Amino acid sequence: MESALLCDDEILLRTEQEFHVAAKTNNVEKMQLLIGRGVNIRAKNSFGMNALLLGAWFGHLKILQILVNAGAKINCENKNGLNLLHCAAQRGHIKVLEFIMEDLENIKVDKVDKSGRTAFHLAAEHGQIEVVEFLIGSGCQHSLKDKENNTALHLAAKNGHTDVLQKIVETGVELDDRNREGNTALHMATEGGHFGCIRILLEAGSDLNVQNEKGMNCLHYCAFHGLEDVARTLIDAGININAVNNQKSSALHISVLQNFPAMVKLLIDCECDLDLTDYRLQTPLHIAAEHGRQDMAEMILIAGVNLKLQDKQGKTSLDVAARGNHINLADMIIKADRFYKWEKDNMNSDSDSWVARHLTFKQDHRLETQHIRSVMWRLATKYLKPNEWKKLAVYWKFTDAHIRAIEQQWTGNKSYRDHGHRMLLVWLHGVVMSGENPIKGLFEGLVGIGRRDLAESIRKQANAEDSSPKKCTAM
Repeated sequence: MESALLCDDEILLRTEQEFHVAAKTNNVEKMQLLIGRGVNIRAKNSFGMNALLLGAWFGHLKILQILVNAGAKINCENKNGLNLLHCAAQRGHIKVLEFIMEDLENIKVDKVDKSGRTAFHLAAEHGQIEVVEFLIGSGCQHSLKDKENNTALHLAAKNGHTDVLQKIVETGVELDDRNREGNTALHMATEGGHFGCIRILLEAGSDLNVQNEKGMNCLHYCAFHGLEDVARTLIDAGININAVNNQKSSALHISVLQNFPAMVKLLIDCECDLDLTDYRLQTPLHIAAEHGRQDMAEMILIAGVNLKLQDKQGKTSLDVAARGNHINLADMIIKADRFYKWEKDNMNSDSDSWVARHLTFKQDHRLETQHIRSVMWRLATKYLKPNEWKKLAVYWKFTDAHIRAIEQQWTGNKSYRDHGHRMLLVWLHGVVMSGENPIKGLFEGLVGIGRRDLAESIRKQANAEDSSPKKCTAM
């Protein structure tokens, strides 16, 4: 906008162009010379700026005095409706403002431009603290709204001008006025990530839980932009962590969708509701599954969620992950589902337990399980027949949904090898978590499906190899 404000063009005569340049550059001698030659002192460029407005914009007091004495029209405006006061206020020229208010007649301090903004609005928007103080002292109205229903408080907050915001707050304005979109100053400070402004507004008593026309509270904006530190401040101050917007999305839904793991962790640590469903009836885990976001899914799964919840299409988060071919994430959900059942049946986990401190649902790459993982790879790819992995899965109480999710991955006529390997790794996770002997479990499973030959082979190999971390001494 600034370049447009100041441009000269072919609509001006050469002398008029020179006159405007003199106003911009504070060339008093040149200006007086051109006035003496009869130049049109009211000539405007294509944006409606004349020499008087340019003098105010650049803060050249002597230029303004010369032009006023020469008969310049003091109530002139450019095409946006900016007058002398607007120009000087936006640019922070106190001496010019003092001249305008004290020496010129019929100047209205609250005159608005075409966007409905006063000089006070513009000074607040552009962080001109001296101008703000001057205009307050000159009796301007503090809470007027522009055409978007923004007050000066909104504009200062939006642009992060803490000193200006503090000064306006001290006038006693309504802190929770809403603009056309229903945003308060706190919304705007939060969306911009302006920590200082947020603190001022909170200390002054702004309502944390106002929701705008889209149902967004300030925490939703933190989630959209990944503003973890701001979010922590708002949560500490008591914001509703589970508020939902017009799409029924919580801050956690949005954080997962926008891919901000730190925000997700913060919200989970603050015990947000992990099972809230949005307008598609999707939980945050559904969204993580849809986009294949393993880190966030891991955090949600460790915290504990209801894996039976279905979206509008009747799909669980496991269904969504499998359909999207997010194989590792699907396996993570199966591991979690089996772990939740084991935990319910066997123990009440707490933060001090071995399981709670070591719980993970991601792929296992640990050295201590390398041997058994190699055994299972050979078993799945060389020895199990096409349907035997399913028999093992049923024996180990995998559900139909688990088996369908594993089977959805299709890599050709020998897909059963990949399916079997995935199933075995999922099973191993549960065995390790429960502290059981994996070789013993494999032996029993293979016997259970009628493959004693394989079971004996594995037993003998395990007992013969010193490298085996857990020999099957019970057999």
